[in-house]
Amino acid sequence: MLGAVIGDIVGSRFEFRNHRDKDFELFASDCTYTDDSVMTAAVAQAVMNSKPDFSDLSQNAVKYMSDLGNSHPGRGYGFHFYQWLLGDQKPYNSFGNGAAMRVSPVAYAAKSLEETLHLADEVTKVSHNHPEGMKGAEVTAAAVYLAIHGSTKEEIKAYTEQFYPITFTIDDIRDNYAFDETCQGCMPQALECFYESKDFEDAVRIAISLGGDSDTIAAMTGSIAEAYYGVPNTLRLKAVSYLDTELALIVNRFEEIYPSKTL
Repeated sequence: MLGAVIGDIVGSRFEFRNHRDKDFELFASDCTYTDDSVMTAAVAQAVMNSKPDFSDLSQNAVKYMSDLGNSHPGRGYGFHFYQWLLGDQKPYNSFGNGAAMRVSPVAYAAKSLEETLHLADEVTKVSHNHPEGMKGAEVTAAAVYLAIHGSTKEEIKAYTEQFYPITFTIDDIRDNYAFDETCQGCMPQALECFYESKDFEDAVRIAISLGGDSDTIAAMTGSIAEAYYGVPNTLRLKAVSYLDTELALIVNRFEEIYPSKTL
């Protein structure tokens, strides 16, 4: 999950001021965490506090997304999701990219690819229950799971191409890529950022250089890149310093239970 948090924080200052180049200061004074980090932490908390068979995962996802969302207002929530937070927490047929950016924690808890897809569905259907929203979450979680368990990029791509065929490079689309908050408008791009990368930091830099919804694309890319490459400890420590105490405790507890590669 930390890769999503790092991508979110790094991309936060570029969401509405795109920087279409890989050359920039990774962490700056105007970086912050957004709804992407808050909701990823909420899913992580739901995973950690659910029963061993995850039969209560959906219920816990609603609880912790609501709790953390309401205790962290003003973090860039989309209009409809914010109404969900304030309302009765019923699914609203969304295919927004929020489905994909928050889902990575389930891949660390799952014992198989099949279970990964099931857990992704459980935390997604509570709000983003449109087929495209469900697909975005499933593919992200699957890519993270495959990366954790040693699949090559070629193997991961063979899986994701069944759902998001990629016929472009980031250089091909960078100049004209526009802001898009949908899964179908961000997932292929986030995947390609990962496929073109050489290490974790490079993946995040490529994601930022694309423009568009920078924090969320970087969060999605970062979640897969973390599972594949690992995260340098220097970046981990820097990112956690941007979080408040509540979110930092969730991140640290999740990493204790589900450790990822640290460089």
